[in-house]
Amino acid sequence: MDEPFKTERRITGADIYRVLFALLSAGVGLVLAYGGGQLLVLGGSAYYLLAGLSYMGLAALFFLRRRSALPASIAVFAATCLWAFYDAPQIGYWELLPRLVVPAILLTLGLWLAALFPTVRADARRWSAWGGLAVMAGLVGTLVLAFFPHGTLSNPDALSDAAKVAQAGAPDAPQDWEFYGRSAGGTRFAPYSQITPANVNQLKVAWVYRTGRRVSGSAFGTDENTPQQIGNVLYSCTPENLITAIDADTGQKIWKFNPNAVTAEHVSCRGVGYYDMDADTSLTQEQKASYTAPDCRQRILVSSVDARLFALDAHSGAVCAGFGNAGFVDLKKQMGPTENSRRYHPTAAPVVMGHLVVVGGWVRDIMPGEPSGVVRAFDVRDGSLAWAWDVGNPDNTQAPAPDQTYTLSTPNVWTVPTYDKELNLVYLPTGNGPPDYWGGDRSAANGRFGAAVVAVDAATGQTRWVSQLIHHDVWDYDLPSQPVLYDVTNAQGEKIPSLIQTTKTGHIFVLDRRTGKPVTEVVETPVATTPAAQGEHLSPTQPFSVGMPTIGADPLSESAMWGVSTFDQLYCRIMFKSSVYTGPFTPPGEKPYIEWPSLLGGMNWGGISVDENSGLMFVNDMRMPLRMSLVTRENARRFKVSTDEVPGFMGTIRPQLAGPYGGVKIDVLQSPLAVPCNTPPFGTMTAIDLHTKKIVWQVPMGTVEDLGPLGMKTHLPVPIGMPTLGGPTSTASGLVFFAGTQDYYLRALNSRTGQEVWKQRLPVGAVAAPLIYRSPKTGREYVVISAGGASHSPDVGDYIIAYALPEGAGSTTH
Repeated sequence: MDEPFKTERRITGADIYRVLFALLSAGVGLVLAYGGGQLLVLGGSAYYLLAGLSYMGLAALFFLRRRSALPASIAVFAATCLWAFYDAPQIGYWELLPRLVVPAILLTLGLWLAALFPTVRADARRWSAWGGLAVMAGLVGTLVLAFFPHGTLSNPDALSDAAKVAQAGAPDAPQDWEFYGRSAGGTRFAPYSQITPANVNQLKVAWVYRTGRRVSGSAFGTDENTPQQIGNVLYSCTPENLITAIDADTGQKIWKFNPNAVTAEHVSCRGVGYYDMDADTSLTQEQKASYTAPDCRQRILVSSVDARLFALDAHSGAVCAGFGNAGFVDLKKQMGPTENSRRYHPTAAPVVMGHLVVVGGWVRDIMPGEPSGVVRAFDVRDGSLAWAWDVGNPDNTQAPAPDQTYTLSTPNVWTVPTYDKELNLVYLPTGNGPPDYWGGDRSAANGRFGAAVVAVDAATGQTRWVSQLIHHDVWDYDLPSQPVLYDVTNAQGEKIPSLIQTTKTGHIFVLDRRTGKPVTEVVETPVATTPAAQGEHLSPTQPFSVGMPTIGADPLSESAMWGVSTFDQLYCRIMFKSSVYTGPFTPPGEKPYIEWPSLLGGMNWGGISVDENSGLMFVNDMRMPLRMSLVTRENARRFKVSTDEVPGFMGTIRPQLAGPYGGVKIDVLQSPLAVPCNTPPFGTMTAIDLHTKKIVWQVPMGTVEDLGPLGMKTHLPVPIGMPTLGGPTSTASGLVFFAGTQDYYLRALNSRTGQEVWKQRLPVGAVAAPLIYRSPKTGREYVVISAGGASHSPDVGDYIIAYALPEGAGSTTH
C-alpha cells in the first residue's frame, strides 16, 4: 500500500524575520539582564534587569508566534516610557534619547512582525503595521531633531537695562592688541563695530599665512597662539617659539626669527610681550635718553619652551644684544632640577608692566623636589632680575645665594598674570604645589598660596594680599586662566574695581582687586573628607561662589549618566555606582573615584571676554568627568608609566611619588564608544550679565562632525556641544567670535541672544582665541585665527587666517 502523501511547510521570509527578531530581542535581553543584575547589586536602578527579562520573554512569545506577543510588546514599551520620564533628571532630548530609541526600534520591528501573524485578527494586523510605521516616523523625526541644538538656555529677562541701552561707544579708532587679552585688564574686547550681526555673513578670507611650524615628530606641540597687533604688524609665535612679524593687511612676512627652542613636555606658546620705550611712563626722560642704541626701542619679549627669555627688535626681528647674555636670559638658573627645561618652562605670554616683564612657568607635578614655582620680573632693557616672588620665602624678593635654589615644589603660575597699572599690582593665579593628588606633607606656605589669586606689588614683588579659591587642592584644580579686571557692582549697588577669576570647578569668583575680598557672595561650604587617602588631611570646607552663576557643575547622579544607546548608558551607570562620588571635591583615594568637574575644567586656560560697553561676560566651558584612583608604590609596578599631560591614557598611570603612593590612574568617565558618561552638552558658551549676575543665554558649542564615537569623524553636524578650549573674543557691535571647538570652524554668535550668525570652515581645528583689529592703514576690520589643530586631533596645520568684509562694505560706523 502506498504511503500517504506528505507536504512540507516552506520556510518563508516571515519565518526568517521572526527568528532573527527573536534572536535580536533575546540578545538585547541577555545584555540588559546581565548588566542590570550588576547594577542592581551595586544599588542601582532595577529597570535594566526587568527590561532584560522582559525582552527575553518577548523573544519567546514572538518565536512561538503567540498572539500575546503584540500586547506584551506594547506593554513593555509603555512601561519603559513611564520609567524614562520618571528616571530622567529632566525631560529633554538628550536625556530621553538613550532611554527610548533602542526600545522604540524593538517596538517597531515587533509591531511589523506581529502584523504577519495569522493568529492576530486582521484589524489588529493592520493597526500593528501602521503603528510600526508611526513609531518609525517618530524615530526618523528623532534623528532629524539631532541636527538642532538642545540644552540651550535663554533668559532675556536677566539682561539689565544698562546692557540693553549700551552703545558701541566712541567712533572706531585704530588701537593696538598689545597684551594677551588685548588690554592690560584682559577683557579680550575689541571696541570696533564695522563687522556687525547684520553683515558678518559677508566675511571672506582676506589672507592666509603659513607659519612653517613643525607638524610631525615627537612633542611638536599645540598651537594656542593669539597673535598681537601693534599698528600694522602682527606678531605670531608657534608652539616652539618661531616668531614672525606679519603685515596686517596683506599677510606677508616682514621678518622671522627661530630660537631653535625644543622641549619634551607641554609645548605651546600663547603669545608674546610688547614693549615700547618711547611710550613707557615708568621711565623718566633722562632714563629714555640714556638709551642711545638706534634699535630695540620697541621690542618683542618671548618666554620660550626651553626656558629662556629673549628680546627682539620689533622692526627687524634682530636679537637685542644688550638684553641678558647676547639677547637671552636663562630662566633655568637656580630653579632646581629642570632637566634642561623638561620639568620647567613658561607656557604663557610674558606680561609687560612698564619697564618690567613678569614671567611664571609650568612645573612638572610628579614628585617632591620638582623645580620651583617662583615668579620673576626682569628689566626689559637689560634682562636683569628686578624681583622674585618665591612662595617658600615671599619676604625675600631677590635671587637666592649663587649656590642655592629658589624653594622647590612650590605652587607655580603657568597661566597669564594680569597687571593693574593704576594700583601697580600684578595678579598671580597659582596652581598647587606638586605632587597634585596627595598633600599629606605639604608645607604651610604651599597650603596658604596654592590655588589662590595673589596680588603682588609690581615694582617690588612684595605680597599685598592672598585670596585662596581652593583649599588644600588635591584635584589639580590650579587656577587656569588670566584674571580679568572689570568694575562690578556689589550687593549694595557700589561699583567696585574688581577682578574676575574663572576656575576648573565651574565657579566664577569676583574679588575686590584692591583687597582680595569677595565682591559677590562666597560661602565656605562643608564638603566630604572621607574616604580619604592614607595620611591625607583634607579641608572640611571649600569656597563656593554663590553670588555668581556656576557653569556646568551640577552634581552627578546615576540617572544623569548618559550614553548614545541604552547599552552604553547602562555601562556608564555601572561605572558610576562602582565608583566613589560624594559630590563636589570628592576625596581622592585608592578606590576609583569620580572627579567632577574634572581637572580639565569647567573653565580652562582660554579665559573669558567682557563686553566693556554692555557688561556682558562670555565664558566657554567643558564637561568631562574623570574616573581616577591613587595607586600605591607596590601596585604601581603593575602599570605602564605615562607622563602624558592630558588624561585618557587607558591602562597606564601618571607617576605621583607622594607619601605611600607611586601613581594616579586617570581615565575619562566614558562609555566603550569613547563618549563621556555625563549628559550633553559637553561644552557650552554662556553669557552672564555682570549687572544682574545672571545667565542671559547658554548654547552648546561644537558638533560631532570631526570627532564622534570611537574618536571617528562622523561628518554629521550634530550640535551636541563638545569640550571646548581657547577663549572667546567680543566686539562692540554685538558679536562673540570663538573657534575652540572640536569641529573645524570659526563661529560668530550674537552677543545678546547666543544665536549663531556666521561660521567658516577651517582647514584644521583651532584652540586659540581670535584676534580682532582695525588696520591703521586701510581702516578694514579683521578677524584672525591661528589654526594649528585641535588638541590631540590627527589633523595638524600651520595656518594663520584673516577674515574681512569685502572692500567698501561695513565702512560706516554702527
